[in-house]
Amino acid sequence: MEEKRLYGFILCVCTGKCPGFRDMDIWDLVNQVRVELPVEYGFIHPQLCEEDGDRFLADFLQVHRKVIIAACAPNMQRKMFKQAFEDAGLKMEENCVMLDIREMSTEKAFEKAKDALVKLGYEVDEA
Repeated sequence: MEEKRLYGFILCVCTGKCPGFRDMDIWDLVNQVRVELPVEYGFIHPQLCEEDGDRFLADFLQVHRKVIIAACAPNMQRKMFKQAFEDAGLKMEENCVMLDIREMSTEKAFEKAKDALVKLGYEVDEA
């Protein structure tokens, strides 16, 4: 049986100064996700919706990776990132899970990421 390919985890933090992230330790969150959850990697991008974020996502998607993007509202993510997925020949709904983690504590955001992976069929240890 073929092993299920792991998702990557991108934490977009709206420059790190958005009030929606005031209750979250972004470094603790990304480290907890990448160490404790079945993801291929985890990293922080300061602002995927800016031009450099567009370029990064376009380059990144050329290798056809599946990603979880934890950031702002999913409807905004769809609008902002749709073209990058199309340009890479990927269907966004099959290759991207968008999580709205604004106004959450580190613990709540981690639980949201964990729940998303469980819904995708990955086994997650209940520590």
